[in-house]
Amino acid sequence: MTTQHAFSGARGPDGESHLFYQTRKRRPPIDRAEGIYIWDRAGKRYLDGSSGAMVANIGHSNPRVLEAMRRQMEKATFAYRLHFENEPAERLAAATAELMPEGLDKVFFVSGGSEAVESALKLARQYAVATGQAQRWKVVSRYPSYHGGTLGALAVTGMALMSAPFAPMLRDMPKIPAPTCYLDRDSLTPEERGLRYADMLADEIERQGPETVLAFIMEPVGGASTGALVAPDSYYARIREICDRYGILLIHDEVMSGAGRTGRFLASEHWGVKPDIVTLSKGFAAGYVPLGAMVADRRLVEPVLDAGGFVHGHTYAGNPLACAAGLAVLGEVLDNDLMGNAERIGGLLEAELKGLMARYPFIGDVRGKGLMLAFELVADRDTMEPLPVGHDAHNRLVEIAYGKGLIIYSRRTRGGRKGDHFMVCPPMIATAAQVGEIMDMLTASLDEFAEAAKLPRGNG
Repeated sequence: MTTQHAFSGARGPDGESHLFYQTRKRRPPIDRAEGIYIWDRAGKRYLDGSSGAMVANIGHSNPRVLEAMRRQMEKATFAYRLHFENEPAERLAAATAELMPEGLDKVFFVSGGSEAVESALKLARQYAVATGQAQRWKVVSRYPSYHGGTLGALAVTGMALMSAPFAPMLRDMPKIPAPTCYLDRDSLTPEERGLRYADMLADEIERQGPETVLAFIMEPVGGASTGALVAPDSYYARIREICDRYGILLIHDEVMSGAGRTGRFLASEHWGVKPDIVTLSKGFAAGYVPLGAMVADRRLVEPVLDAGGFVHGHTYAGNPLACAAGLAVLGEVLDNDLMGNAERIGGLLEAELKGLMARYPFIGDVRGKGLMLAFELVADRDTMEPLPVGHDAHNRLVEIAYGKGLIIYSRRTRGGRKGDHFMVCPPMIATAAQVGEIMDMLTASLDEFAEAAKLPRGNG
């Protein structure tokens, strides 16, 4: 006879939680979530205006996904890849490969974005070793950028605030400036600016020694570090050409921008550029389970397998429950044209955000693709000088909005130390009416913030 242990769930002294994360900041406990809304235990409703951390692409509590997970739970929740293959993993890998550019048809499943990036770096390196290019090991990335919190991913992350404590433990990688053309004050056209930033990669490769450079990793649409940054169109093809010229691999980190959020399954599709390796997570399983993927060109994978195998792995790679959920998420995206909706509703939301610039002179820029959008606050729109750090805008505006029931996502734009941007990225199921809700709460929040910070307002 078995007995069930009744855990008390008791907190520590003074109600202190046993959990800890980044800070001591507390939030109300969640009760339930449905669609683009979340309720806390006190009954307050929140509009998930950032899809969590740009994760909940298809919204919360989707019946199709929950049913797919229930069906798989009744069969098997875990199958170690060295002992068994499983159908959900095979089907999701095949479905993912169908959505990739031609040749990118080898899929390696992981549990999250940092793992996906680590996997990409390791595959790139093992490909070089397997093909007689062992002298190649440097991975160039951009500053600012974010590619993950594990030590390997952190080495290519361009944010000193996050990497500095671990500097003695890292093999820091070369960086080039991110294409922050909206900050430039020069006489160049957007096309010329795009080429100028792309050519910085060639300059860095030459500086490092071309024979030592393995890969270049970039976010096609910037994530939290740059706030939905989009380069001029000319940038993308030139980057691909430079990588080809020097024989280095192009890795697209689409952990945040992929899985349909920008209106295409991969953000890189907007520019018709094919990377050698893609990383996916976040919206790939939309928060229903921890799941991510590295997708690679088979010309990279085959030599590695021939040379003895991919020296890398995770316990939960290809987990059947996770893959069943991911397959159902993908079905929702495709069957309900959520990529088309992201493009349509994203266009509406972007126009509304740009409309705020007439009312709030301290909004310096609005940018993004589809439903991956952000706006940046500045002290002077002409010079793009950031707001004084003492305003603590990236925290204060988020807190004001949260109090009004709107969740948005913020970071410090200029290397994590100054500048304030806010990502407005609701689930891809959002409607025009819900865009109206977002804007009403956001406008009220900006009004309150402007009054408290003594910032000017217009009549827009």
